[in-house]
Amino acid sequence: MDHHLPASRQWPSPPTNGERPAATLQWTGWLLGVLALAALAGVVLRRVEVERFLDLLRSLAPAWLALAVFLQITTYACVATAWWLGLDRAGAQRPWSSLIGLSVAKLFVDQSVPTGGIGGTAFLVGVLARRRVPRPACMAALMTNFIGFYGAYLLSAVTGMGLLWLHHEARPWMATVTGLFVLVAVSVPLALFVLHRFGRRAPRWMERLPGVTSLAEAAAEAPVAHLLHRKRLLAATAALNLLVIAADAATLWTMLHALGLQVSYGVVYPSFLLAMMVATVSPIPMGLGTFEAACVAALSTQGLPIEGALAGTLLLRGCTTWLPMLPGLWLARHALRDPHGQT
Repeated sequence: MDHHLPASRQWPSPPTNGERPAATLQWTGWLLGVLALAALAGVVLRRVEVERFLDLLRSLAPAWLALAVFLQITTYACVATAWWLGLDRAGAQRPWSSLIGLSVAKLFVDQSVPTGGIGGTAFLVGVLARRRVPRPACMAALMTNFIGFYGAYLLSAVTGMGLLWLHHEARPWMATVTGLFVLVAVSVPLALFVLHRFGRRAPRWMERLPGVTSLAEAAAEAPVAHLLHRKRLLAATAALNLLVIAADAATLWTMLHALGLQVSYGVVYPSFLLAMMVATVSPIPMGLGTFEAACVAALSTQGLPIEGALAGTLLLRGCTTWLPMLPGLWLARHALRDPHGQT
């Protein structure tokens, strides 16, 4: 799940002169992603019979698909619970049910522009502020979730690579991707702590990135030193984010079983993590094309038929990304238009 939106403005808003280059890059990224996805499909379908690929899709088992939907609902519940815990410990409790809708809207924002999860977090801050959540509590919850989010992803990256090494399936490109991801996952929280130390000031180039201004303010205002002593809260937040990752990987495992492919979760989990890492470090929105290519490559490296790997990956993306986009768009608009509403 990955990115965007300055929390201080209505959304969407007309791009200013400073934002137009970023918008151009965004559309270029979308185009490159579509081309990459088309190229991947072309390569796979040239290596296998199209009829075999279609037969796989026709064999879908509805019960497995229902399990996939349940797993995705679980991810939204985990995100909402993490924020509920952060707000509750900060003395600004809000109904858990109102945060479920926001977690779906956050996914939509995260998928819009690649900024490493910053945009969705900034979006949530903006909505909570509109709902009169005290600013200190909002900033504390933001930083708590940010620390837990990146802690969980770092642990998952190391675990996934460890599984590949253990089964002698690791490849040089996998180690390179993991190294780049770890660098990003360490650099983003570190940058926020630097901003916290020096106040709200951030380099001008950094302020042009969507959502960074709001997070810079959060880093300047949040009681970071106090939060780091709340070990149980941070551990709970990290555990909830780990559950999100595990459920997303389980969704891919479920989709493969829905296609009649018997594959262990131990094979699927590191493959999903590699695809997630590639999508995170990629400049292409939603990791379009890059996520699919990495996932198919990792699964096929571990012995899965390439047509099955592609079909399962496309089903996963449909369930986790494309299916929630329309409700996410509606919920995001509703949350930003109605400052007192319950999303």
